[in-house]
Amino acid sequence: MERHFDTELNELKERVIEMGTLAEKAIYKSIEALKSRNAELARSVIDDDRNIDGLELIVDNKCIDLIARYQPMARDLRFITTGMKINAELERIADLAVDIAERTLELVDKPLLKPLVDIPKLTTLAQGMITMAIEAFVKGDIELARKVVLSDPEANGLRDAIQSELIDDYMVKDGSTAPRAVQLLLIARFLERICDHTTNIAENVIYMVQAEVVRHHPEKLADG
Repeated sequence: MERHFDTELNELKERVIEMGTLAEKAIYKSIEALKSRNAELARSVIDDDRNIDGLELIVDNKCIDLIARYQPMARDLRFITTGMKINAELERIADLAVDIAERTLELVDKPLLKPLVDIPKLTTLAQGMITMAIEAFVKGDIELARKVVLSDPEANGLRDAIQSELIDDYMVKDGSTAPRAVQLLLIARFLERICDHTTNIAENVIYMVQAEVVRHHPEKLADG
């Protein structure tokens, strides 16, 4: 019985990894669509979201089934409930990638407002945080999870820099740029929210491993 339970826990882990891979791919495709002004690629992000939604339901049902059949305790229970929470965060991340794709569709037939510099930087940061967060979950690596949480201020800083540039250098100086600038502002905000959801994943991993809540308690991260 115990061996079969361990096998099913590993299957759950693989499903979460798959969910993370799909979410990260959606982010990548949405920004590539923006950079290349590729409407077809943006639409594929929107269309593929149905697959991610379907996988979310599979993972949720798997978690509920494991709890019902095995009634796990302590660390195993935290692992399963953390898997459920991470699953929900990844689905929201994928939804934000769809939001980016939809904003991209508003821009593909318009002249490029400015070279894209900080948005790709923020994208790279977000993707890296997701990779680290999922790896932290798989390995139960607290230090890697802490690294994700401590990366969030950098994401906020990039978002703020993008916002300041678009407002001060474009919208204030030339009101006609507002429609395009607003779309880019929203994309930056979506990327920053992706980083927030990834931070939530990392905080849940820390709780899974050491049963300690670090959300809203940055001093606990510093002590680590």
